[in-house]
Amino acid sequence: MTVDILAFGAHPDDVELAAAGTLIRAARAGTRTGIITLTRGEMGTRGTLAARAAEFDTASAIQGLAHHEMLDLPDGRLSADDHARTLIVREIREHRPRIVLLPYWEDRHPDHPATSKIVQEATFLAGLRKLDTGQEPHRPSELVYYMAAWEFEPGFIVDISDVIEDKRRAIQAYASQVFTPAGPGSDPPTLISSEHFQELLFARMAHFGHLIGKRYGEPFRIKGHIELNDLVSAFGGRTF
Repeated sequence: MTVDILAFGAHPDDVELAAAGTLIRAARAGTRTGIITLTRGEMGTRGTLAARAAEFDTASAIQGLAHHEMLDLPDGRLSADDHARTLIVREIREHRPRIVLLPYWEDRHPDHPATSKIVQEATFLAGLRKLDTGQEPHRPSELVYYMAAWEFEPGFIVDISDVIEDKRRAIQAYASQVFTPAGPGSDPPTLISSEHFQELLFARMAHFGHLIGKRYGEPFRIKGHIELNDLVSAFGGRTF
């Protein structure tokens, strides 16, 4: 199944925390979107494999994804080796996205920069005709990096004000991992499961929304620069 935007995360919930609003907006506009997680989150302190898979399904439905999939690379031990790169090459060639979302290349959790490196390298390799996987080569137009724990100066910010409650629902679909109104459950507490974490997450989105004059925003970055050929189309609707 082909998609227009394909987001990669190391674990179930990574993409939702960072970019669910953008994916929801895109899906509602008719863009085909997808999420692939490299692991099943089996090393997480809270929850079970079955619970996390069910939560991933629920969150994907809330986001209106055309495709969602869990791979089986080892949680906590991701590495940009040939096996991991080839696996992602196959996914990119199968789904043929125009845009790939991936984690920022520096972060607190080692799986996040590892995922970034695996996906970045695989995206290049997927365009090499002599790398034979039995599929047609494909290279997306752009790699777009989303923000996990460590912040960066964004290259652009997407207004997600009108879908913020849908993003909240997508995040809270991961009831084993995050704070929900029903309470923390019986698993050991973690930073992500605290009400404080969720407050900080929404405060961050409010901060980035404020930078573009909106209520909530999601920050992104690319390597390089964006070409603009029509200043009126790009900036004509803005007021400074």
